[in-house]
Amino acid sequence: MGASTRPKLAVFKFSSCDGCQLALLSLEDELLELAGAVEIAYFLEARSQTLPPPYDVALVEGSITTAEDSKRIQEIRQQAKLLVTIGACATAGGIQALRNWKDVDEFTRAVYATPAYIETLKQSTPISAHVPVDFELNGCPVNKAQLLEVLTALLLGRAPHLPAHSVCVECKRRGTVCVAVAQGIACLGPLTHAGCGAICPAFNRGCFGCFGPMESPNADALLAHLEESGHAAAELVRLTRGFTGFAEAFRTASEKWEKRP
Repeated sequence: MGASTRPKLAVFKFSSCDGCQLALLSLEDELLELAGAVEIAYFLEARSQTLPPPYDVALVEGSITTAEDSKRIQEIRQQAKLLVTIGACATAGGIQALRNWKDVDEFTRAVYATPAYIETLKQSTPISAHVPVDFELNGCPVNKAQLLEVLTALLLGRAPHLPAHSVCVECKRRGTVCVAVAQGIACLGPLTHAGCGAICPAFNRGCFGCFGPMESPNADALLAHLEESGHAAAELVRLTRGFTGFAEAFRTASEKWEKRP
């Protein structure tokens, strides 16, 4: 198949750590097959050569944090037939969204010698807050097997087959004793989308939600249970304000518990 007939794939970065792009590069052997099936038109993490739009699929990593970002994502949306956000920053605002509950100007004055040179928005927001998104892939970073499944599905014209269950199911599958039940550790596993393989509970710590909220999570019930088990409201606010704290389910829960005495 000639290059001109292959689907054009573009990978873009906004405010992020590059970890999700590295997950794509970490596909190794699968990446070689993928590169043969698509035309990698734009991917500055991997190659300097670029091709002009339009693109069949655009993968977007990172959150929107500047006015320039906001303008650029509008342009990318116009250039791409399908837009897929990858990772916690792109799907939920990322760890940088912690500033959304604070005074950004105060942070700027504390960190930078010349704050007047810094141009930034008051909030760090996910891509979906600015343009329509065709598919969201959670994780910090994304699971490379899930990323491959999404790309394969898009190339074949079918819906991706990804798990919809919580991290708790992954704990059961790997035989990990529940840290919340056995040790009283505050854990977001019942609310969090599967994909990490339940790494944190396997190392004797609670899940902190880096894969974002699962479908229809009952955050109120879990946080109420954790509070009854002796965890203070302030601790629960910190727990739900992690890598995906600005995702709606976690944001709503943390803001509710922040108002508790």
